[in-house]
Amino acid sequence: QVQLVESGGGLVQAGGSLRLSCAASGRTNSRYSMGWFRQAPAKERDFVAAIGLSADNTYYTDSVKGRFTISRDNAKNTVYLQMNSLKPEDTAVYYCAGTARADGSWLRSQNVYDFWGQGTQVTVSS
Repeated sequence: QVQLVESGGGLVQAGGSLRLSCAASGRTNSRYSMGWFRQAPAKERDFVAAIGLSADNTYYTDSVKGRFTISRDNAKNTVYLQMNSLKPEDTAVYYCAGTARADGSWLRSQNVYDFWGQGTQVTVSS
């Protein structure tokens, strides 16, 4: 089993930045592709960004391209989501997730992920 813990959420003004972290513990000797998803109030959980087994392979939803950057530090078993130029519509609970059975564009689908964190709240005020 792998446990994921997100951190770094908070309240920020529009135009500000936050960096989310997702630390993995447990069976981290295997390598996992990782993703970030978000769920706004009364909405479904949506894909935000993902990073494959190769850190060169990254994927983003269109609304965050150019503003968000996903990265990973395998030595620390941690994935990051750097969020710049934040907008009120970015307000949501952000979840990280991991999978050992998918890579590539499949990472956009939450159905391929095997384990999830509890989420961290991001609130962007206007």
